Amino acid sequence: MEKKTARLTLLIDPHKKAAFEQLCAAQDLTPSQVIRQLIREYLARHGVGYPSQPKIGKSDLR
Repeated sequence: MEKKTARLTLLIDPHKKAAFEQLCAAQDLTPSQVIRQLIREYLARHGVGYPSQPKIGKSDLR
């Protein structure tokens, strides 16, 4: 996991924010956890690496 953090501020429709927060709570996740996962998946899908990215070998995928 990352050792340092940086803030990302975004604007979102209040209704979408409320629905997102309710869904996160229902899944026992924080909105921050979900957003971090979405960012990791987006970077992976586009083949973008980053220094704190975990190294996964073929043996780790079993």
